[in-house]
Amino acid sequence: MRRTMTVVMTFLVAAFLFLQPAYADDLERIKADGKLTMAMSGQYPPFNFVNDKNELTGFDVEIGKEIAQRIGVTGVPITTAWDGIIAGLLAKKHDLICGSMAITEERLKSIDFSDPYYRSGAQMFVKQGSPITSVDELSGKKIGVTLGTTFETWIRENIKDVDIRTYKGDPDIILEVTNGRLDGFVTDRIVGALAIKDKGAPIQMVGDLLYEEKMGIALRKNNPELKQAINDALKTKKDDGTYREISMNWLGIDAR
Repeated sequence: MRRTMTVVMTFLVAAFLFLQPAYADDLERIKADGKLTMAMSGQYPPFNFVNDKNELTGFDVEIGKEIAQRIGVTGVPITTAWDGIIAGLLAKKHDLICGSMAITEERLKSIDFSDPYYRSGAQMFVKQGSPITSVDELSGKKIGVTLGTTFETWIRENIKDVDIRTYKGDPDIILEVTNGRLDGFVTDRIVGALAIKDKGAPIQMVGDLLYEEKMGIALRKNNPELKQAINDALKTKKDDGTYREISMNWLGIDAR
């Protein structure tokens, strides 16, 4: 009897798997589902953050929703910890990463990217009035970065004898700098500049860009149709002025 039950269960599982739709490309499944899930940290204003109405919003959110709409589905932004966001993509917990992720050779080994949807770069910031005027003066200093970012990697590889402190997002880091628990931090130049302009953060830039970055929308490999659909949506909204409108609203510049 036990053997018979095992055979029956095996047959049922096989039949279930056979009846499940097989998708050669994630785009087909996304269209069938009618939604596109997009992961981000939710702690990277003005690109993605939770507002006072407890809504996930920002530049990345609007860009992602607009892409979803042009594909013909609903965009669903979700938050997840940055240091596990690629693992979540590979585990199919979300369809895309639309959270200001820099395109790097290391990341391209495991995931794919759309064309760049904005350009910026890494910048050092310190508290207003700080005596630090260059990254060459950071020896022995406490510097904050968001865990798992290219900023963390760059500091570890290029600045010696620095005490690196990692955080979940820039709001926590800026507070630590303001309170004197950090000597400075590295983040995206636009993020820091807008924190000063719009939030009145008592911080200031130090020196020039550490390096330029091109941000892309991340997806799993072997999805040429989905990648093409994303790139087509990016191109058409740049051509028709929608991109510029979103960028000017959130960033004050056309960041393409």
